[in-house]
Amino acid sequence: MTPFPAPVRDAITAAGLDLGEVERVVLGALQEDLALGPDVTTEATVPPGTMGTADVVSRSAGVIAGLPVAVAVLDAGSGSLLSAQALRVDGDFIGRGESVMRVTGPLPSLLTCERTMLNLLSHLSGVATLTRRWVDEVAGTGAVIRDTRRTLPGLRHLEKYAVRCGGGVNHRMALGDAALIKDNHVAAAGGIADAIRAVRAHAPSVELEAECDTVEQVRQAVDAGATLVLLDNMSTSQMKEAVLIAGSVRGIRLEASGGLTLARAREVAETGVDYLSVGALTHSAGSLDLGLDLCDG
Repeated sequence: MTPFPAPVRDAITAAGLDLGEVERVVLGALQEDLALGPDVTTEATVPPGTMGTADVVSRSAGVIAGLPVAVAVLDAGSGSLLSAQALRVDGDFIGRGESVMRVTGPLPSLLTCERTMLNLLSHLSGVATLTRRWVDEVAGTGAVIRDTRRTLPGLRHLEKYAVRCGGGVNHRMALGDAALIKDNHVAAAGGIADAIRAVRAHAPSVELEAECDTVEQVRQAVDAGATLVLLDNMSTSQMKEAVLIAGSVRGIRLEASGGLTLARAREVAETGVDYLSVGALTHSAGSLDLGLDLCDG
């Protein structure tokens, strides 16, 4: 049973988040901040029983993500003494100076939870904001922005949720939900066709994707029955050639990966690939600048 009351649990599940994952991250983050004892600064400066109201305010424009997680931090960190009201919803684009949440309750609890809550909310909103930039860059091409497994250890579930908030889609939550044949697998199996056959025999119901470094490997993968092919670090001209090869066989999808930048995103999308795989969405996203401001009175 999670420590969260029903309204908090409902908000988490309504967002498509896993209760157990949110609980693990939230409780672990709070414990990290309190591992060496209570908040001595707050205890020294804020009289017990002091009540307060504060807004979470954006210091810069971006896409908000993680509001249910922020509420969970405040609730767990205060023993359900803090009341948090989300003023926006995840996926909203917010301008500089906009309030996204209002929190009311004991001021000592609020200040103790502040940094843990802002760390998670700012990070997830940064992932969503960067994802939205990529999605906007390829708008109208038909290409979809996908994430990777290059996530921060322990935060994959939340980071991939933030990608969805930014308009991207998820690819492989873990090693067991899909097969991705990479260069080392090809070397171990003796060739790309051999690797594809081995995976098909071992896990016939799992989606299979084959990574190809050359156009010739694309031909081999298609001939071996691959229906999802990753084009790794290919030039634009190579991608166009791969699209022509895939176009001759019904149902094949192509994913561009490696060396992709925002400046090049539209050019890559216009080759006709189905997906752009962008590890930077999670491993290189900055934080959206958010702060907690006490309300007057």
